[in-house]
Amino acid sequence: MFLHPNSNVYLYLFVTMSMDEKISVKAIDHYSSVFASKLADSFYQKKEKITGPEILALSEIKQINLLVIKELMSRWNSESEKWRSSFFDYEAPEVQQFLVQFRNALSNHISIGKNEFLPLLKTAVAQTLYLLFAPYDFYADVLDSKGKGLLRIDALKNETRYLKINKAPLEKLVEKLEERKAEVITGNEAFALLDHILEEVNFTPEDIDTYIASFSKIAPLRWEELFEAKQQPVKELVKEIKEEVKPIKVEPKPIAASPRREETIKKDFRIKDSLTINQKFMFTKILFYGDFEIFSEAIDRFDNFDNLQQAQNYILENYPQWDKKSEEFEEFFAILKRKFG
Repeated sequence: MFLHPNSNVYLYLFVTMSMDEKISVKAIDHYSSVFASKLADSFYQKKEKITGPEILALSEIKQINLLVIKELMSRWNSESEKWRSSFFDYEAPEVQQFLVQFRNALSNHISIGKNEFLPLLKTAVAQTLYLLFAPYDFYADVLDSKGKGLLRIDALKNETRYLKINKAPLEKLVEKLEERKAEVITGNEAFALLDHILEEVNFTPEDIDTYIASFSKIAPLRWEELFEAKQQPVKELVKEIKEEVKPIKVEPKPIAASPRREETIKKDFRIKDSLTINQKFMFTKILFYGDFEIFSEAIDRFDNFDNLQQAQNYILENYPQWDKKSEEFEEFFAILKRKFG
């Protein structure tokens, strides 16, 4: 894919949901296996077991270490469920207090061999890659995996405790749900709130250059290999703007047979409501200087135009620096065509 020369490599992640290129599950799985194996080999050459403090210091990418701990705690919760019996009251305060103390004691005495540790590490590496390159997918996975029934707010809050990368949207989601004094919510309802959250939080995903360098110290990472090849270029959707958008004279048109119906159709399609979360990320960063407020104001203005020509003239007057050949611009213009075409 083409990247604007002034953009950073990490902007590539913004197109994974909104364009034909998508994150490759197979590529993520393969790289995670290679990275985890090399990192584990390096540690277990010197020791037979790894402890809790050693896990937290294992990788210079702290997110990986934290996600290993999170996976361990998840295993603990699953195992502890197996102990439960209908003959005993596990909710009794004394029992709950003991279980917390027991878990804390165990967490201070972690001791894991290589064969048992490797799958935990691989999972943590994969999740970190998703957080970096496809945060939208990561959020969806968190909410959907918990959303087989009802998502507990305390469980979602616990998820954010282990996040260092791109955690602002989930933190804001927890904050909103706590303000509502909600204890549970469906995964779909929680996921729908993310769109509104983006309009309140000027969330800029983290620069991945440093992370790519850190990953590559263990196993060379080429970010473009983590994505599937496009099947159909966006350019096919906007052939008439390959060179640049130029003002054209608007000729008077005969009155349509049913102008009210046409007007209704155009009003029903609102650009702001049609954009995916990743499209908002991409357009904000690439086209609107990384400022979500500027992006929101501009989209409102585009939604209020009467035709495509007004939108074109506005772009020429206010954003002459936009690269009209970039795929980000082409995708944005394709959306304008959907509204006014």
